[in-house]
Amino acid sequence: MEERRKLLLTTRIPVRWGDMDFYGHVNNTVYFRYFEQARVEWLEQMDFRVGPDVPEGAVIINASCTFLMPVNYPATVVVKLYAGQPGRSSVMTWYELFVEGDDRLYAEGAAKVVWMDTRTGKSVPIPDALRALVEQE
Repeated sequence: MEERRKLLLTTRIPVRWGDMDFYGHVNNTVYFRYFEQARVEWLEQMDFRVGPDVPEGAVIINASCTFLMPVNYPATVVVKLYAGQPGRSSVMTWYELFVEGDDRLYAEGAAKVVWMDTRTGKSVPIPDALRALVEQE
């Protein structure tokens, strides 16, 4: 049974010339940066600060990406971020990556996000505001 996924954010990110690799398409590591940018935008839109000086914040404990088609410069990628049912301190997120103007799926990914006390490195309960947004129908 597949977990329910709720669309939380759609963002557009310009592909930079330096995102490409020797083969002339976006390097596979950059896809994770696109997913990261979507995750940071999502958190910031909910007024959660992201940075080294916050007492609590989101970290990922695993990440994956399936590369379906190469992205080439120039382009703008469209990343859709989805979340599943939150646990005590974590929530599963999924990503779909498209190229603007093209309906084909170029990549899909996932990351488990854990809320952490940055001083101790230990997980803490997800903030109520985050939980409410993800659980809201």
